[in-house]
Amino acid sequence: MPISLADKRVTFRRLHEAGCFVLPNPFDVGSAKALAKMGFKALASTSAGFAWTIGKADNHVTLDEVCAHLTALCAAVDLPVNADFEGGFAIEPEKVAAHVARGVKTGVAGLSIEDSTGDAARPLYDRAHAIERIKAARAAIDADNSEVLLTGRCEGFLVGQTDLNMVIDRLCAYSDAGAECLYAPGIKTGEQISAVVKAVAPKPVNLLIGASGLSVAQAADLGVRRISVGGSLARTAWAGFMRAAREIAEQGTFTELGKGYPGGELNKMFG
Repeated sequence: MPISLADKRVTFRRLHEAGCFVLPNPFDVGSAKALAKMGFKALASTSAGFAWTIGKADNHVTLDEVCAHLTALCAAVDLPVNADFEGGFAIEPEKVAAHVARGVKTGVAGLSIEDSTGDAARPLYDRAHAIERIKAARAAIDADNSEVLLTGRCEGFLVGQTDLNMVIDRLCAYSDAGAECLYAPGIKTGEQISAVVKAVAPKPVNLLIGASGLSVAQAADLGVRRISVGGSLARTAWAGFMRAAREIAEQGTFTELGKGYPGGELNKMFG
């Protein structure tokens, strides 16, 4: 029997209460279904991974495209899905609120809002404005009575602003504004991670791991509650595709195709 949306949301919240879990990022329905069969307890969308599947660069997809994608992911699996909702697809807090209200209708169990602007000259929104955007997202979720879990993201480390004190200050402000999980993609060292965990406690912290580095056990020891991988699974899939396609185009040979995952196994998985 399919799991209800309410149950998905309750389950997702409970996952944040204790321990450490991995929130892998599928990039389409097929990858979501595959991950769901591997024992993961929840999934998260990836803005970059999805964008590449429709031939666009990250941060160049539309609200309509993302909402359709999230609806498809949520309908495809009986696991909670967290939405990478980028910056809410708006600058003004009231528009962020309107878009978040639409996003929660897709069936997600969680949703994140980031503070990057996309402007190299001013990569982060002013602190006060960023806080108002989180407050607007919180109000939209509360008005819907959806119980969607709100994650506040500070993108400082991804845009070259690596003052950890500044990042922590923003995360604490986002927590006060209603974010229930905090996320600073780009922090990597044990000292950085521990400092963030301590600063926002008792609220949970999401850690991005995009390549080799900490294990789940090591992250858990630092107090991390959940781990996501961003666009890394998508990049890994694209790596195999590009190697095989380039070999055909440049050498006229097909040896890389022999490394593909067996079609019969894929058919069994999706059958």
